Amino acid sequence: MPATLILKDRFELATDRFVELIVWELPAPLRGSAHRFKYRLVLIVDGVCVLRYDNEASKGDHKHVGSHEIPYSFTNLKQLTQDFWTDVSCL
Repeated sequence: MPATLILKDRFELATDRFVELIVWELPAPLRGSAHRFKYRLVLIVDGVCVLRYDNEASKGDHKHVGSHEIPYSFTNLKQLTQDFWTDVSCL
């Protein structure tokens, strides 16, 4: 079973900023994750990524706030998107 794209959205928040949400469902979890999703949720301001939630093989779930990488405890996709939008509203 190949990966299935389940979410791909882009939201223009202002002339200088946008959010992009991309989520794939995988046939098996990535190494370092306990779920079958590969995701990248980003906030770009003036061409610079200021917030990114993602997961990578062996790194697992985490978020980037500016140049800082912080572990993220993934529970489900709904909570992931809520946490992301909460962080967006604080920046």
